Amino acid sequence: MGASGEGLPTILIADVCVVGGGSAGTAAAVSAARKGAKVVLIERGISLGGLATQGCVFPCMPTFVDGSDTPYITDLNKRMEKQGTSPSLGIDTDTYYGGGRSQFVPEYLSYVYDEMCEEAGVEILYNAALAGAVSDGGKITACIVQTLEGLAKVEAKVFIDGTGDALLSRFAGVPVEKGSEKTGHNQPMSLRFEMGGVDVGKVFQFFQKELKDDYTRGLFVDIVENALKEKKPPFFEFAKWKKNEKFFQGGVARGELTQDDILYIQAFAIPGKPTVMSMNCPEMPPLNFSATDAVSYSKAVSFGRKMMRRLAGFFSKNIPGFEHAYICREASMVGVRESWRVRGKYYMDAEDYLKAHHFADAVCRTAYPIDIHDVKLDLFEKLKKGEYYEIPYRALVTNEMSNLLVVGRCASGSFAAQASFRIQPTCMSMGEAAGIAAAWGLSQNVAINEIQWEEIPESMRSYVSK
Repeated sequence: MGASGEGLPTILIADVCVVGGGSAGTAAAVSAARKGAKVVLIERGISLGGLATQGCVFPCMPTFVDGSDTPYITDLNKRMEKQGTSPSLGIDTDTYYGGGRSQFVPEYLSYVYDEMCEEAGVEILYNAALAGAVSDGGKITACIVQTLEGLAKVEAKVFIDGTGDALLSRFAGVPVEKGSEKTGHNQPMSLRFEMGGVDVGKVFQFFQKELKDDYTRGLFVDIVENALKEKKPPFFEFAKWKKNEKFFQGGVARGELTQDDILYIQAFAIPGKPTVMSMNCPEMPPLNFSATDAVSYSKAVSFGRKMMRRLAGFFSKNIPGFEHAYICREASMVGVRESWRVRGKYYMDAEDYLKAHHFADAVCRTAYPIDIHDVKLDLFEKLKKGEYYEIPYRALVTNEMSNLLVVGRCASGSFAAQASFRIQPTCMSMGEAAGIAAAWGLSQNVAINEIQWEEIPESMRSYVSK
């Protein structure tokens, strides 16, 4: 539902207003500003990066296809290298490959994002929560934000929804969907955390030699052993798999863990933090909690924090290398994989992935699988190596609002399609294209939802379909 905004002060006026400073929103803001637009970026927290920084989501998942890194991602990786963190995982196997394999250490990433915005001239409005939208004649004219001064308006000619929850789109009356079409449930949420004081090499040896973990051994053994020889902190991950499930079930049998706690367990070493591991868990049961219900969401946070403590205690007691470990950071943002999705001009579905569809107006490519964290739902075959599908520009615009772009995990698509395009590098590339299109549309006096991406000169596009 929109709002009039009557009587509210206007604190900023811009060509482009981006709401949400996550992976997609930040890319959109920087890209639009680099093309000459005056940009305001609204962020409800005090750091950019969204889940990558506030949610402790590390590392980026790969697209599983080469050639997917758009110019913004290439630039970001180079900047991260200058901070002393190598963006490449250094893994090239049949299991883990392709673009986007980056180690964006949160504390470095938030600094680099500030740097990119400052250089491009983006005005960041931190600690500002979206509270409404003002629209007129099929256009958004302003968004209403709650700031430390109270309610205020930000006016712009073009708006980009990078909220992840399609909040700006919903305020503007754009049709949306949420959850699985079959069950109505959202994907499960996570509440990630980091543990310090970890002997990472010792943890690796335990999973490889004691538990004989094929996954850990197969993917990471050469990389880890070389790192240990050079006395460098190794990168690897461990997770709960069928071959080591007995180990984690032992914790349940002893009362140290619950079945909910071991629903999903995954952890990553963090280059740049040699004694720290990032936990991609706990995962709150999707049947118990909803990412689209405010009360349920809040209860999930408290439930997840209890799970976190049990997992940390179990790791410290049972995994060599964790003997002196402790929780050094809790995510300040819940790891929401999926909530609301808009119904745009083009609606992506599972067939786009399964049949590797390409589009003339494609803004990026990916082969990341349909990754649904619920074993009760249908499983989808992965694309063969070298195959990929593309995301069309039309999935980023709507019929209802002529000056609105929607980027990131809330772009137009089905529950299954979103389970593929939701990863950080794909969201960045969507945002990059949206920023370019916003500036182009303004310079050419073309409505944003009428732009033909393929008609923008190739030299100005971030991605060209081949």
